[in-house]
Amino acid sequence: MAESAACHAFQLGRPRYDQSSFFGRLKHFVEIIDPSTLFVSERRLTECIKLLDEFKHGTLPPGVSDLQLWEAQKVKQAIIHPDTGEKIFMPFRMSGYVPFGTPITVVSTIFWQWLNQSHNSCVNYSNRNATKPTPSSTFLQGYFGAVTSAVSLAVGLNVLIQKANRLSPATRMIIQRLIPFPAVASANICNVGLMRHNELSEGIDVLDENGNILGSSKIAAKHAIMETAFTRVVLPMPIFVLPPIIMSYLEKLPLLQTNRRLLLPIHSLVCLATFSLSLPLAISLFPQMSQIEVSQLEPEIAMATDCKVVTYNKGL
Repeated sequence: MAESAACHAFQLGRPRYDQSSFFGRLKHFVEIIDPSTLFVSERRLTECIKLLDEFKHGTLPPGVSDLQLWEAQKVKQAIIHPDTGEKIFMPFRMSGYVPFGTPITVVSTIFWQWLNQSHNSCVNYSNRNATKPTPSSTFLQGYFGAVTSAVSLAVGLNVLIQKANRLSPATRMIIQRLIPFPAVASANICNVGLMRHNELSEGIDVLDENGNILGSSKIAAKHAIMETAFTRVVLPMPIFVLPPIIMSYLEKLPLLQTNRRLLLPIHSLVCLATFSLSLPLAISLFPQMSQIEVSQLEPEIAMATDCKVVTYNKGL
């Protein structure tokens, strides 16, 4: 009862937490990427959608609390794409990014690099702005371009590090410490840009304060992709920094010095924990429903509204 009393009034389609602050967005996305939503049954999902529909039409049964409504909306937002209204395939939901992405992140062979970038591509595509349909041919072009460029960068990195063994210790240390992050960040940018390049040519819908579509904007699409790409640059930062520091301390423990077989599973758990931390921090940099001033958009959109600011789905 105390938890329900502390819960503020439910608003359909609105985030539970203030999206104008970083910590409000962080709380919001921690709920969206909650791995427990991966185990929501079809029946439970149907019940949540029905509850929200009843609230929308004013037919909500008595006794339903705001907390129950917020939980129902959390489940729907974690599973259903906001533009298409369709279920996102489990491994490609943001709630599945960490559980499905961690096992293929800790291995660095070409096959696993391809699998990792394929997973990234599908996550980027499944969580894009989908206000405009994407033909299968366009998806395939983006996929092959994204995976080829990203894997090439990753493989080139490994080759560079291997050749660094022939260099002086100081130069080798600089290469091994500084090169991995920009290489992975570049691969992530390529992946996002190529998987969502259709938005740049078709534009994305922009909405007024009442949720009415004002038109399609290529400028808003550019902003959406740039914001998403920036989150993918920030995402690997903790993953490159924290696990080596943590493992350097853990490896000194007597337990791990006598049981070297535990190093890989413990390293995987450390990577999982770091990935779980970095994902919500990265995607909280921008709200999913971002805003842009009308004066920055195409003239035809600016002429269609008196609003100063419009909204668009940035994607995740």
